[in-house]
Amino acid sequence: MIEYLKNINKLFESRVRLGVMSVLMVNEWLDFNTLKEMLDVTDGNLASHIAALEKNQLIEVKKQFVGRKPKTSYSATAYGTQAFKQHLSALEQLINKGQSNSNENEE
Repeated sequence: MIEYLKNINKLFESRVRLGVMSVLMVNEWLDFNTLKEMLDVTDGNLASHIAALEKNQLIEVKKQFVGRKPKTSYSATAYGTQAFKQHLSALEQLINKGQSNSNENEE
């Protein structure tokens, strides 16, 4: 197997998980409702994907009360950031390899 393909992480194959991680890479913390609106998903769909990311220690969860209302926020962990960057790097290498093969075939 090509080495960089080992870094493609199955946890990021879902559109929602990919979206959650992408948004958390550029925002230190985001609350549940903001994530839900940004990704245009249902509560249940987002909750199940967040649970998978949390279970694998890719994101951390902070629960607090704002006034009398509960607020749950999420942030990428250091491990999650590293894993996501590796995933993106592997995808870039795959794309670049595909482009170079395409260019070779054209000649």
